[in-house]
Amino acid sequence: MQNSLNGAEAMVRSLEAHGVRHIFGLCGDTTLPFYDAMHNLDHGITHVLTRDERSAAYMADAYARVTGRVGVCEGPSGGGATYILPGLIEANESSYAVLSITTDISVGSYGKYPLTEVDQEALMRPLTKFNTVIRRADHIPRMVRQAFRAMTTGRPGSSHLGLPYDIQYDPVPADDIWADAKLSTFPSYRAAPEPGAAEAAVEAILTAKSPLIVCGGGVVIAGAMDELDHLASRLDLAVATSISGKGSLADTHPLSLGVVGSNGGTDETWEMMEAADLVIFMGCRAGSTTTSRWEAPKPGQRIVHFDSDPMTIGANYPTEVGVVADLKLALSAVNACLDARDGVLPTFGGAAKVADIKERKFAKFQALVQSDADLIIPEQIIDTLNKTLPHDAIVVSDPGTSCPYYNAYSQQQHAGRQYITNRAHGALGYSLSAALGAWYGRPDKKVVAMMGDGSFAFACGELETVVRSGAPVTYVVFSNSAFGWIKASQYADCDRRYYNVDFNRTDQAAVAAAFGLKTWKVEKAADLEAVMKEAMAHDEPTLVDVICQPLEEAAAPVRRWMG
Repeated sequence: MQNSLNGAEAMVRSLEAHGVRHIFGLCGDTTLPFYDAMHNLDHGITHVLTRDERSAAYMADAYARVTGRVGVCEGPSGGGATYILPGLIEANESSYAVLSITTDISVGSYGKYPLTEVDQEALMRPLTKFNTVIRRADHIPRMVRQAFRAMTTGRPGSSHLGLPYDIQYDPVPADDIWADAKLSTFPSYRAAPEPGAAEAAVEAILTAKSPLIVCGGGVVIAGAMDELDHLASRLDLAVATSISGKGSLADTHPLSLGVVGSNGGTDETWEMMEAADLVIFMGCRAGSTTTSRWEAPKPGQRIVHFDSDPMTIGANYPTEVGVVADLKLALSAVNACLDARDGVLPTFGGAAKVADIKERKFAKFQALVQSDADLIIPEQIIDTLNKTLPHDAIVVSDPGTSCPYYNAYSQQQHAGRQYITNRAHGALGYSLSAALGAWYGRPDKKVVAMMGDGSFAFACGELETVVRSGAPVTYVVFSNSAFGWIKASQYADCDRRYYNVDFNRTDQAAVAAAFGLKTWKVEKAADLEAVMKEAMAHDEPTLVDVICQPLEEAAAPVRRWMG
């Protein structure tokens, strides 16, 4: 290796040293030296050119979710920095490690009113876990290491590095390019529970009569699914999840109650939330959606809370026992405590309770599936996906129409991150781009993305990127010619006073076909299964445009529209 590199080359080498394999981004004039370094160096990193910086961040987000590696996105100064920000907010609040590199105007021109000037450091500061604009080239390796350390330790989150144009040409000592290999994946440097915390949690659980575990995304992020299964199975303890917690157990596991709360929860699953005398939150913030705006747990229900972030413990509920630790280590410690106990452990009858609730919930679901409605109803789409999805498929959903239905009725057969949705901020247009990031992370898996037609219009330009990449992603559009979630909210909360929520019907299949996808338009429920099977089997990008029932007319599994 030469004795010195320029700043752009140092950035590429620093990313390479941290195990980066893919970068999602969009070119700009301040990015010229960085792109030139990517072109000239032999580094083994694949750069995916996107059509929008927001899409690049969403791709990096989904990539991080399915790989456990840091997702990386980049964009130019000015509009690039502002466009990329929504994806960083989502990743940070959802606890996924995403690094954004936004090139910037030259340090020497700060304050001179140059084109595209924006204070990137101020812009990103409140919305990322680590953030800096690098003002000296020889600081680049150190700032990259600091960003990776921040993103991957403790509660994972996003980082931002601003890279001014002029320092990309300045020299950097080559011998300062190194990385801690542990920081290439997350969570890194896991923290175990403090002495006595696991024992206190066990005592609380064993003194309950009807406990319920409620898992958030932290279980899957920590890779603690086996430890959770072992705990729940040995105590016959029911496990519910937040939306982000889907995958903590397989949907088909006999102890998996499913999603609870206002989005995808049902009256049947809510019964266990209300009846529990002890709620055990695991890697879950106990926020508004999971608790249906804090309807339950109610005062008097005991709380045990496991989380890697101490700020969540006791934030919403008085907590009897708080365990601050990585979930994999915490659950291992809990299982070890149970192993060490003398005598027969109690069991809580969770499987029988879950079986009864699921039987009643899915009886209602199947009655709707079999109904002879004029339009295809969302339940029929989900039922078809349950029949046709490969068992190990990765499903991505926008937060609109498809989300509550898949939350409530999916039948994924494996634990782990097979379901992705942007639950922190719920921006439309997420799934179309995120699905491509998931495919780059796991090209061996079938990736299916669901969205409404409102969401489709946010991001359909990215279909060109999908076709250029050759990714055999299948897109399913729930077409109802409205911003359905808001229209349903106006139905429920505004006495059907609809205002500015409807738009003209677009032929999504024709739009996608113009980008080069193989497409179908489906208007009859009887045609759904055959079309979906064909779309899934096709080895190039596909889109199925389903003309479906408006959400405000549907029996949506939504306890509360205003989350």
